[in-house]
Amino acid sequence: MTEQRQGPGAGSARARGGLRERKKTRTRERLLRTALELFAARGYERTTVDEIAARAEVSTRTFFRYFATKEDVALATQELIERWFLQALRARPASESPVLALRRAVLESWGELPEVAGLSVPVDLHLRTCRLVARTPALLAARLRRASESEEEMARVIAAREGVDPEVDLRPRVVVAAFGGVMRLTEHRWGAGQDGSAEALRALAVQHLDHLAPSLVRQWGGEDGGTGGVCGAGTCAEPGDRTGLVPRQSATAEPATGTARTSPADGEAVPS
Repeated sequence: MTEQRQGPGAGSARARGGLRERKKTRTRERLLRTALELFAARGYERTTVDEIAARAEVSTRTFFRYFATKEDVALATQELIERWFLQALRARPASESPVLALRRAVLESWGELPEVAGLSVPVDLHLRTCRLVARTPALLAARLRRASESEEEMARVIAAREGVDPEVDLRPRVVVAAFGGVMRLTEHRWGAGQDGSAEALRALAVQHLDHLAPSLVRQWGGEDGGTGGVCGAGTCAEPGDRTGLVPRQSATAEPATGTARTSPADGEAVPS
């Protein structure tokens, strides 16, 4: 085998390339941190790109090399966490149901929030930005628009885990839509609350996720107020179903009568 020799300038060229990349990373992080600090202090709408660039001691042209819009910089750390979540979801064991894999992946990624967000900005600044997004109509609309793209990717990950075609089988998108709705509710309540800590966000997520499956499969109005598991009140998970969301009559439930009852909430007739 012939040994490949490098010219005398190869090492220094690599060093220069590495130095350029590190400088780019530092510039991007400085712009990101400066923007989020200004948003937190002055508000998103009242902060301009020119002000961000000036505070970061770069030109406006340099800002646009790293971020296409002011919206992009405002949502950058949240999208970083979403990518981390998708990575965690792909790594969940195949034996876990879709709902369980989604739940554990989101709690795992939030549990690592200081490490992930801290790669770019302090975690407390990231959390303040999340609350800012929840309270700023323009940013919230942008966040919801981008969330639909993320949920499409989540559905494809779930479909691949379960070995189904998401273009034919509706279940991956349905379960992701339910999960995404719960997470948006969690973020909304956390953003509107007094406690803006990561611990409060995680606790709210656990509380809401605990009610996801029971809300879908249980008859409401039981003595436990809907806080029980997926079996009870005459329903239980179908043995062959790995989502934990398909109801069936339990062995002890009274046989169906074939009649219908009317839901007082929306007037829809449902089997009793």
